[in-house]
Amino acid sequence: MADVAKLALIGCGDVAQRDYLPEFHRLAGRAKIVAVCGRTSERARDVASRYGIPAWYDDLDRMLAESDADAAINLTPIQAHTETTLAALQAGMHVYSEKPVATSLTDAERIRDKASQRGLTLVCAPSVLLFPQVRYAREIVASGTIGEVHAALGRGYGGVPPWAGYPSDPSPFFAAGGGPLADMGVYPLHAITGVLGPARRVSAFAAQAQRDFVVEDGPFAGRRAPIEVADNWHLMLDFGDGRLASVTANNVAHASRAPQMELFGLGGTVSVDLLDVSAPVETYLPGQGWSSQVMPHERAAGPDHLLGVEHLVDCLATGARPLPSIEHAVHVIEIMEAAARSAATNSAIRLETTFSHDGWP
Repeated sequence: MADVAKLALIGCGDVAQRDYLPEFHRLAGRAKIVAVCGRTSERARDVASRYGIPAWYDDLDRMLAESDADAAINLTPIQAHTETTLAALQAGMHVYSEKPVATSLTDAERIRDKASQRGLTLVCAPSVLLFPQVRYAREIVASGTIGEVHAALGRGYGGVPPWAGYPSDPSPFFAAGGGPLADMGVYPLHAITGVLGPARRVSAFAAQAQRDFVVEDGPFAGRRAPIEVADNWHLMLDFGDGRLASVTANNVAHASRAPQMELFGLGGTVSVDLLDVSAPVETYLPGQGWSSQVMPHERAAGPDHLLGVEHLVDCLATGARPLPSIEHAVHVIEIMEAAARSAATNSAIRLETTFSHDGWP
């Protein structure tokens, strides 16, 4: 591969324009976007013009055939992740995929196997374990500072629709394959399993508070969007050795003052915001009380998703194994799929997949 990685951006909607493209200047000299593909020619052409991308497409197959990109950045809607990633892998491209990598365990395993067969690198969002505050929290746990961790809480709240000011079509987030567990629950699920290791069993409840909503803003204003999936999830994870975690994910909470992840050790507590790299890590130690530590970060505030793309670039340059790996993503997808079965059958479901979480700082 050339010294400067050539990337193709697939999907140029809200997340691309809010979180990725404005930060891409940080990879100058190491990576460049050589092509962009969108669902409409107008949006793809506009994004290419504004960000100096030399080629734009509204046809994925044509872009994959014509582009000389080394890797693809898959920012398509959740329901399109599987086929888009498989097409890029088939075209010989390495892939960074937004979360979740697929909507089913079977499809996630197809992606894993295709990448392995072709010798290609996959980095799978959410790249939350690359976030500096999560790395620091894991260091605290690994060092034994808060003692042995036996309980954890995770929260993934996507906000109650309609989302004021949202500029794109929100309906994929509420269609089959989407929902708050797939969209927001993946953050605490990746973070907690990244700290505690693979879960062994899951038990869950799921409910639905709303059936539809009317879009209020943007080009889709006035359209009625159906909510096709449960919008209120409560999961209990069993990690073995007396370690339990509770994860909630929903579209029924407007706001919360609780952190997205708390880790409870016998010698203290760590409290972490999973969505804002500028937020301090809060640590409680008996006899010392609470302390705060802001970690060095490149993005001013919010989730630093570009770290996942940067990690892919680094892996391609060094040959290193991806830390937000496809194996970890497969495990989280199995957790979500098992949670749905548990909610439907009122039973605890044993998990079969695993992943290595060694090598983290």
